Amino acid sequence: MSFPARVRIREVAPRDGFQSIEHFLPTPTKLEVVQAIAQSGIRDIEVTSFVSPKAVPPLRDGAELVARVPRQGLVLSALVANVTGARNAVAAGIDELVVVISATEEHNRANLRRSIGESVAELDEIFSVAREKSVRVNGAIAVSFGCPYQGEVSETDVFSLAEAYAARGAIRVIMADTTGMAVPSQVEHVVRRFQTEFPGLELGLHLHNNRGTAMTNLYVGLVSGVSTFDTASGGIGGCPYVPQAAGNLATEDVVYLLEQLGVETGIDLMRTIRAARVLEKILGYPLPGQVMKSGPRDPKLAAALIGSGPCPG
Repeated sequence: MSFPARVRIREVAPRDGFQSIEHFLPTPTKLEVVQAIAQSGIRDIEVTSFVSPKAVPPLRDGAELVARVPRQGLVLSALVANVTGARNAVAAGIDELVVVISATEEHNRANLRRSIGESVAELDEIFSVAREKSVRVNGAIAVSFGCPYQGEVSETDVFSLAEAYAARGAIRVIMADTTGMAVPSQVEHVVRRFQTEFPGLELGLHLHNNRGTAMTNLYVGLVSGVSTFDTASGGIGGCPYVPQAAGNLATEDVVYLLEQLGVETGIDLMRTIRAARVLEKILGYPLPGQVMKSGPRDPKLAAALIGSGPCPG
């Protein structure tokens, strides 16, 4: 079994996670979480989104948060849905944009209040705004593997959006399993096709766990050669326009798996666990991450962190 020598983890809890929380977290609290995540060695953090505050009130302080995060080698990205968001993100000093378009009309209209054609029509201007300030652009494709409104998604439509991003100079394409509908065979097929059609262009996977298949899908993506994955501290997150949306893969769970597989991440597992526990304390309810509950493989480290002895059975 062959794995990439090194994997990039893009931490998305401050954006995908906090957008799913009904109440507004104060900016200093968000900053505390971002700094705890950064202390683990994670360098790529999707810190906020620049969308209408009416649409996503919990992220209305995006510009203030970006201004307050000590960079110290961090790459801060922000999700944007249109050229206005791109301008605001660039003005705030973001390092990378994550431009999102859905692969189905119904989800794009629910999520972005516009058609796919209208979203694509703005890409040239968005890339131009980014290029003027040397800001890199990620092209994200929501509901790449299944849609809560339409069900099956046309692979042709997914790859049409990938081509639109690639043609304009995106540094990577991020395919999102927004609904958690993907299965391993589907992931493998899509990854192999992407590698054939876009050799040299980086592919990232953003996997939600609505149906319990996310970690298996990540493993298949890993074996197929994907080396960039979106994860969220504690496993928080979920699209507001997906009914009963579940969270992302927990960062600490993924780091544990990669560490056990001998894949380099540059991330300290113990510190990712601590970051998740900081987040859980702030939110005040149990998070879905598993390694934050059980600890690392070493029993002494696990006991020191979790405060429990070996299971008697």
